[in-house]
Amino acid sequence: MVPSVPLATLEPLVSAFSEPESARPLVPPPTDPRLLVSIATYNEAGNIAGLIAEIHKVVPHADVLVIDDNSPDGTGGIVAQIAATDPRVRLMSRPGKLGLGTATLAAMRYAMAQNYDYLLNMDADFSHPPRYLPGILAGMAANDVMIGSRYVRGGGTENWPFARRAISFTVNRVVKFLFGMPVKDASGAFRCYRVSMLRDADLDRVKSRGYSFQQEVLFRCHKAGAKLGEFPILFENRRAGASKVNRKEAIRSISMIFYIGFRNVFGLEPAKRKA
Repeated sequence: MVPSVPLATLEPLVSAFSEPESARPLVPPPTDPRLLVSIATYNEAGNIAGLIAEIHKVVPHADVLVIDDNSPDGTGGIVAQIAATDPRVRLMSRPGKLGLGTATLAAMRYAMAQNYDYLLNMDADFSHPPRYLPGILAGMAANDVMIGSRYVRGGGTENWPFARRAISFTVNRVVKFLFGMPVKDASGAFRCYRVSMLRDADLDRVKSRGYSFQQEVLFRCHKAGAKLGEFPILFENRRAGASKVNRKEAIRSISMIFYIGFRNVFGLEPAKRKA
């Protein structure tokens, strides 16, 4: 059983991985934040029930939204059965495989429409262990976005092939240079967002729908003045099912990163101004 950890005990540790103060005034954290955990799924029948159970062991108050892209293996049906007896679980069914980026955007819009305080996104394959949720949530006291980070002190990866580690490291270095964001892990999906900040982030401008979505949406938050923090995690291999990595989409996403990055370098991606 994974114990629940009081958030206050983790705040000093999180502060060591937080971005310095920026111009955007930080909204005081709510005393009893409404938390939505979003999970995009496609053929995750072997993982989803166990993941929801582990999330609720660590953060019992969290609502869980599963966005399922009509998984042939019956993932959506499993979630529907859980939701029928647990009011904390919701299922958003989509007609086909529409991509991780559009699923995350759908979760963001749902969180804004339902007036949640925090949206925490994670993968369905246990590569984002729920035991890190308290540390990430504790960081929201001082940040608008908290990243479950593989590349800060204390973080890492487990049994990752050298080629994937090299690609991930290189992409993150390129993103840091071109996007000007003071974070070490801009490509991971394990993140918590302040929902009030998402309303300022100009999400309608997000062009990415594949792997580059994570970098671009973080960039949009950064340009809106978000304070960014990182909490160390060990990224673990999936427990069941097959990887969804697609070489064609990877090439398309790298091209998108360079497109947005060069626009930023040449001043074509100005910071959003509030009305």
